[in-house]
Parts: sequence; structure tokens; C-alpha cells
Amino acid sequence: MLNPEMVREATRLTRAGQLVEATALLQRMLRGDGAHAATRGGAVHVKPARLEPPTLDLKANVVEERESGPSTQATSVQRRKRHLPFGMKNLSGVSLPGPVGRTPPSKGDIAPDGTRFVAATFANAAGSRTYKLFIPSRADRAPRPLVVMLHGCTQSPDDFAAGTRMNFLAEEQNCFVVYPEQPRGANQAKCWNWFRTGDQQRDGGEPSLIAGITRKIMREHPIDPKRVYVAGLSAGGAAAAIMGATYPDLYAAVGVHSGLACGAASDLPTALTAMRQGSGPRGIAKACSPVPTIVFHGDRDTTVHPDNGERVLDPPGEAEGQQAKVVRGRVPEGHAYTRTILADGGGVAISEHWSVHGAGHAWSGGSPAGSYTDPRGPDATREMLRFFLEHSLASFTRR
Repeated sequence: MLNPEMVREATRLTRAGQLVEATALLQRMLRGDGAHAATRGGAVHVKPARLEPPTLDLKANVVEERESGPSTQATSVQRRKRHLPFGMKNLSGVSLPGPVGRTPPSKGDIAPDGTRFVAATFANAAGSRTYKLFIPSRADRAPRPLVVMLHGCTQSPDDFAAGTRMNFLAEEQNCFVVYPEQPRGANQAKCWNWFRTGDQQRDGGEPSLIAGITRKIMREHPIDPKRVYVAGLSAGGAAAAIMGATYPDLYAAVGVHSGLACGAASDLPTALTAMRQGSGPRGIAKACSPVPTIVFHGDRDTTVHPDNGERVLDPPGEAEGQQAKVVRGRVPEGHAYTRTILADGGGVAISEHWSVHGAGHAWSGGSPAGSYTDPRGPDATREMLRFFLEHSLASFTRR
């Protein structure tokens, strides 16, 4: 059980902008050190948090699959109860100190030759954000798809682009990609503030900034308004889920990697609970949007509980005619996975859930040139982009 005094102190530290200190305090609670915390003048003093990055191994993108018996149940991904040890080493969904001594990715790791990766800024009543825009070499007047990529805590657009290699696949598919950047002024660990109610609403807070960047690029470049997508990792994945729930008229599909559902938390204590145990009851979380969604989550993720990935796809109710198909596969010399596809009566995929077996809190199939990647997994970037390009808005409203 969480120590109420320490939860109050963590909340106080968060409101004071001391997010790293709040994270370290919450880590101590999870380890059971709350009874031994030293106090002075009513405040709890903690040691600095320490980052333990994921272990990386061989890169393999080729997969071997076999299909399990099809199911005709009109339900989403069947919920699988897990009883995993949850020794959280960090709180990437809330706050983390940055990687120490990591060499910045080279230009060749970020984007292919002949393309552009340019910086710009957007501002509105909620504030301002810088972003990096990938422009493919074949960009011309013909409308192109746009992918919005939301980085995880401590990451930057360059780091996230290098780790996911989204720019390289976007060049193959002739897509634009934009990477909004969360500054330390908004969150000390550069996390998107997915756990604050003010940042879970349309036309306000961080969602209005991300949507504003999206629309700005749509005005300034040849973007197909029916093929605009959003994806993210960890805190960025939670923010992507929020964007799908709050702007279903703007985004045709959503990708959530190691993230949480919109409304999974409303403050720091509920964020901790959601990350540790999975999202709360359906009455707490907001109803899912109709936006098609693809989810990747490692089933040994000790930062964001794997049940959160399934909750992202939980529908508000059952629908007739939907069909679920389960496919199992393995990356040679890498992770096995279970892929569950939910399709509508016409055979169009509504959602995909990739459970990567043995994987932790890292971008599946990513490059070691970026942080928080696991090259042993199936290629989340390629699969997300494939899923995105299968969907477009039946109608759109540019606001």
C-alpha cells in the first residue's frame, strides 16, 4: 500500500516542478523503502533517480508467422490476465533523468540522403513548441500522407527519428513525418503530460499544440487531409491515444507503443497506479474513439504494465459482425509475438495488438542509434506505417 505522506510529498514536488525528485520518491515507495525515508522539516528527502536503459541485442526485421484458429467473437483483443513482478526501475511515463553520456545520432542515422529534416516552431494560446519536419525527396504538389511522431521521456526528435527509423520508411512510402518536441520547461524530463486532465482535452493544453502543429504542416505542405496519422512511445504513446480520442476528425489512425489509454490517469498518484497495475476501471478512462489503432507492447514491460496496451483497444461496447484473428510469429534470433487483429464486417482492420514476448519498455525492432529500442522485436515502425496507409478518413473537417 502506498504511503499517504509520501504520495502527498510527491504531489507537492510535482507542483513545484521538481519532477525528477518526485519520481525518485515514487520509486522508493515501489521498492518498499517508504518507512525508512529520512525527513527534515516535514519534507521527505530522497536519493536521485537512476536510469537503467534496456539491453539491446541483434537486429532482425524478418518474421515468421502462423495463424491460430480464427475467432468470430464480436469483441476486441481478449484480455489476458498477467501476474508479473512489477519492480519498476523507472517511471518513463511520468519522469526520468536523461541518458548520461549518450552520443547524439549522426545525420545518416536520422534521415536518408537527398531528404530534408527542418526545424520550426508553432505557438497558440496554450504556449509554443518546436518541431522537426521530415520532407521526402519526392515531395511535390501531389498530396502526401503525414505521420505525427511523439517521442518518449528524455528523448528528442533526432533521437526518436534515429531509434524508430521512421524517416527512412517514410522516404520509401513518400510520406511527411513531423516530430513535435516537449521542452524541459513543460516537463523536466521532457515527458508529454498525459496524466493531467488539462492535457487530455480537445482545443486546450498539449493536445491543442500537437493538433496545431499538424494543421500548420497541412497548410504549408502538400498533405492529404484524409491520410494524417499519429503515433508515440511511452508518454508519447499515451499522448497519441489522447490525440485519437480528442481529434478523430483529424487523424485517420493511431499507433500506441508502450503507452496508456486516454484518461488512464488524472494526476500523479493515479498515473503511478495505472503504470504499475494497468488502467483503472472503464468508468475512469474515457470512451475509446472510433479511430483505427495499432498497439505494440512488451509483455515484460516493468515501466508501463502490459494491460495498458490492451485497455487502449477496449471498445465502449460490442459490435456485431466483427471478427478477431490471432497470428503468432517470431523474429529469427529475436522475440516471439502474438498479433491479434480485429476487423469489421467488411474485413477492414479496426485494430491490431502486438504483444512482444520477453520485451521490455523499448521501441520494438528499433535501431541502437536511438534510445529505448529493442532490435530483437518485430519492426513496429514498418507495421505501424503499413497499418496507417491502410486507413483514411471517410470524410474530414479542417478546423
